[in-house]
Amino acid sequence: MTTPLPDSRYPSTIKADVLSEALPYIRRFHGKTVVIKYGGNAMTEEPLQRSFAHDVVLLKLVGLNPVVVHGGGPQINEALKRIGKEGAFVQGMRVTDAETMEVVEWVLGGQVQQDIVMMINEAGGKAVGLTGKDGCLIQATKKMMVDRGNPDKLLDIGYVGDIARIEPAVVKALQDDQFIPVISPIGYGEDGMAYNINADVVAGKMAETLGAEKLIMLTNTPGVLDKNGALLRSLSARTIDELFNDGTISGGMLPKISSALGAARNGVNSVHVVDGRVPHCLLLEILTDRGVGTMISSH
Repeated sequence: MTTPLPDSRYPSTIKADVLSEALPYIRRFHGKTVVIKYGGNAMTEEPLQRSFAHDVVLLKLVGLNPVVVHGGGPQINEALKRIGKEGAFVQGMRVTDAETMEVVEWVLGGQVQQDIVMMINEAGGKAVGLTGKDGCLIQATKKMMVDRGNPDKLLDIGYVGDIARIEPAVVKALQDDQFIPVISPIGYGEDGMAYNINADVVAGKMAETLGAEKLIMLTNTPGVLDKNGALLRSLSARTIDELFNDGTISGGMLPKISSALGAARNGVNSVHVVDGRVPHCLLLEILTDRGVGTMISSH
């Protein structure tokens, strides 16, 4: 076996500066929990997958406690297509009949979760996969959507859930033993039924329940954009309400930003919507002076 040659693209002094820059952030966030919503291109492109796994393991090794909540929309769509079904959405939420729910459980709680677990383990970490059933982690109730055209009408979108309660004991036990929890957004009701829950919603509520220092949501955009496509680097609760009302934030961004804002209002110190297409975006966002997305505050 040959010894890898040093990467000569950057002078050693620059590398040393970067490491030095990370030190105060490592000190500040040591022992703190960071919840990461993992999805989009970062989850489907192999170089970005490796970058993500590397970042998560590095964060764990320098003393932070990453918790990964993953999506899997493209993988679910592909699996549905194979059985001749087309995915449908209402206000950013997937309509989930019984057959679709079976696919969601198989894809998220099986294929996707285990791929992420193996990827992190191969990068040198110790990841463990969980669904809402494990340790009664995510207790759910059936979700009914308000019809925006007729606010008095409720829309039944199938086996889609709201979070009734998160029981964090199993996550905390894994963290104490130096494991990295990887959570699929599947909740379970008192009726024993499984419910599909939007991964952004699960990530936001998980960050609140764990008292996380940060919630980081990976997206396929540079962050939250205005109507002209310009990046909004910092948002407040009041500004977000305005963006909801004028339609700037719509579709799949609705549950993401709503969850981010809820987390910011309920004790999570900082919430970041970052560009998951940027290699090592987690390290850039957490351990350097440069941000790569939008920060959301409660004020």
